[in-house]
Amino acid sequence: MSFPTITLPRMAEMSQKIPSPKLDDFVSEIRRELHKAGLKDRIKPGAKIAVTAGSRGVAQYAKILATVVDEVEKAGGEPFLIPAMGSHGGATPEGQIEVLKSLGITSEAVGAPIKATMEVDFVGRLGNGNPVYVDRNALKADGIIVVGRVKPHTDFKGEIESGLMKMIVIGLGKQKGAEMIHRFQSEGYHKLLPEAARLIMKKAPIILGLAVVENAYHEIAVVKAIEPESIESKEVKLLEKAKALLGRIPFKEIDVLIVEEIGKEISGAGMDTNVVGRFWLPGEHEPLAPEIKRIVVLDLSEDTHGNAIGIGLADITTQRLVSKIDYPSTFVNALTGGHPIVAKTPIFLPSDRDAITIALHTCGPIDPQEARVVRIKNTQELGRLWISESLYKTVKADPELQKRMVAIGEPREMQFDILGNLAR
Repeated sequence: MSFPTITLPRMAEMSQKIPSPKLDDFVSEIRRELHKAGLKDRIKPGAKIAVTAGSRGVAQYAKILATVVDEVEKAGGEPFLIPAMGSHGGATPEGQIEVLKSLGITSEAVGAPIKATMEVDFVGRLGNGNPVYVDRNALKADGIIVVGRVKPHTDFKGEIESGLMKMIVIGLGKQKGAEMIHRFQSEGYHKLLPEAARLIMKKAPIILGLAVVENAYHEIAVVKAIEPESIESKEVKLLEKAKALLGRIPFKEIDVLIVEEIGKEISGAGMDTNVVGRFWLPGEHEPLAPEIKRIVVLDLSEDTHGNAIGIGLADITTQRLVSKIDYPSTFVNALTGGHPIVAKTPIFLPSDRDAITIALHTCGPIDPQEARVVRIKNTQELGRLWISESLYKTVKADPELQKRMVAIGEPREMQFDILGNLAR
């Protein structure tokens, strides 16, 4: 296969200033929140308490869970962890334990056993007749503490997106719960998810929620212990905070976005759709995201363990990435979510240089050296990025952009190794 010969734009490394409040002592804050929410009064001596652990790369996740476990023990309870991650980990107990291990969450790390099962029990029906299920081990417990991160969802936009409500329905619902919500797509997210969460909170022994909000640098900004009856109303406000803290690419129009890696621990969609602006559901839109002609994804993260969910949102990728795909894991995830498109493999080329070249070549009648190109490590780490010379000039001419972007170096040619891959 022959490729067009074009001169790639020069790129400048930049630092982006993103407002990022954080809790320096989040452990003490978690203890205060649990105390304030009356954890001790909600646990009887010897009570078996299930604590949820999801599949996302939440900041300091193991320490958060270890702190909750410790507080439950101090209150007289006997805590254990349950994987609450829908169909992730190949929809097997062993796979879900392995996912937790990859996040540093083990029995030894958190001080409590992990009880993993894909078995669920029926707890009721929604208004449309659809059944609702909950993890069997959770239902057998004397109490459940739902621990989760509140953040903008990658599929849909609403008052409730990704957070405790979703953890209750899809996390505790295992594969059956995830399939039920995802099968109805927009209706499932906007209407059925909140309805199912309300039903589960009535039927299951949920005693508290612990919500975490992160800043753009993947640091803990807020922790909030919430009584079950207040989870929905307080999650709405926490989501507003999370959206305000989300890291973003500071340009409205981009010809080529180069994403060095995607991964399940980076985003549920592999790459955050709120950052790249590509959604697969009709009618869903993030107004603050840029318009991007071509997205090039170069590799999978190590911690995604071959799950290439989200690669279908890219236009071009590399042979290296495709060789790492665990297709069963990727397909189970995509089909459970009801969106086969996110697992589709785009055109893949031998090297990073080839992928970037073809992306520029297919952008239309533009001068490649003047193209608007942005390179990021992933959609979670936006404090450092590379921008092409044309965007560098834009920053230099815009006082507002200058307030948030600082040049680390002058524009220079892209650096590739002998195989044609970008120097990292």
